[in-house]
Amino acid sequence: MLIVQKYGGTSVGGLDRIENVANRVAQARKAGNDLVVVVSAMSGETNKLISYAEHFSKTPAKAEMDMLLSSGERVTAALLAIALQEMGVDAVAMTGRQAGIKTDNNHTYARIESIDTTAMDSALESGKVIIVAGFQGINDENRVTTLGRGGSDLSAVAIAGALKADACEIYSDVDGVYTTDPRIEPKAQKMDFISYDEMLELASLGAKVLQNRSEELAKKLGVKIVAKSSFSDAEGTVIAKEIEEMEEVLVSGIALDRNQARVTVRGVVDRPGIAAEIFTMLADEQINIDMIIQNASADGTTNLGFTVPESEIERAKKVISEFDHDISGMDFDSNVCKVSVVGVGMKSHSGVAAKAFSAMARNNINIDMISTSEIKVSMIINADYGELAVRTLHATYELDK
Repeated sequence: MLIVQKYGGTSVGGLDRIENVANRVAQARKAGNDLVVVVSAMSGETNKLISYAEHFSKTPAKAEMDMLLSSGERVTAALLAIALQEMGVDAVAMTGRQAGIKTDNNHTYARIESIDTTAMDSALESGKVIIVAGFQGINDENRVTTLGRGGSDLSAVAIAGALKADACEIYSDVDGVYTTDPRIEPKAQKMDFISYDEMLELASLGAKVLQNRSEELAKKLGVKIVAKSSFSDAEGTVIAKEIEEMEEVLVSGIALDRNQARVTVRGVVDRPGIAAEIFTMLADEQINIDMIIQNASADGTTNLGFTVPESEIERAKKVISEFDHDISGMDFDSNVCKVSVVGVGMKSHSGVAAKAFSAMARNNINIDMISTSEIKVSMIINADYGELAVRTLHATYELDK
């Protein structure tokens, strides 16, 4: 089998942990597998490099930041290759450039455009284990680019797709995907299987197991992902194409996203195009809008409510404050969170949303905003009730069983 393995920052957080990873890779190799291993920088390394740059400039050039930040993964790749060689495993370390990863020119948040697998194919044919520095590639100007936070997941999935690997194993400090955050609900259960769509929803809604861009790419390329722990031998969770049996499970997971803020624009003149004006201004400032609700009134005005990431609330305030016509006022509330119910079974079962709303009402949890899709129901509530809502919904859908 050809397996792509990816080890995150906590898995390679020090020399002893890199040695642990080397032992795992050596075992997988001994079992007869061909291996490409993608590594992150050691935990804390990227933040340290950023602090170095900020010592000289608060706004360093993005191209130079890519050159700087890409070094963290290269260090890990080289150390892991050295450790494997000492164990008698024929290993070779590659940068993103050497692995043939081509990206666009968007420094610090590049997108992978193609992978030339020639060098990796040659190394695999000669029996080598390949260690690739994740999170990076090269653009058409021969400059190093990076893929954004969590970009090593993206590197691994893209490589697995390009090489047509049998599986892409993503190793971290958790042993799979749980029905909710075990730190909030100790009764949370590890799932054996979850569909691409469910995992993508959970990732976008605040679950931290996998980066959502990598989930999108895995679905597009049909890459089978297995989320596992580098600190145990547990089986992990398989993330793959939806199968019929998955629809028998009504709800798969509950997600909590605390990075939310609510904006309410009051007394908006109810005329064609005004919503477009407001949201275009926000879009021009790269502010992400999530849930939107509009309340019509009889006096020719409306209240327009929407949510943004809490980290972007100050920029949203500035934009809305500059919109000085056709509105009477505005409110901003950062003391909110989003709790979501996710499951492909919703497509074939009715009453899922009603069950959630009833459970919230029984616990006196007021819902401010609601958003739904085929496999998701999301609710904005007061942040003080976030963990209670997660536990309530987890029990309501009997996910502890």
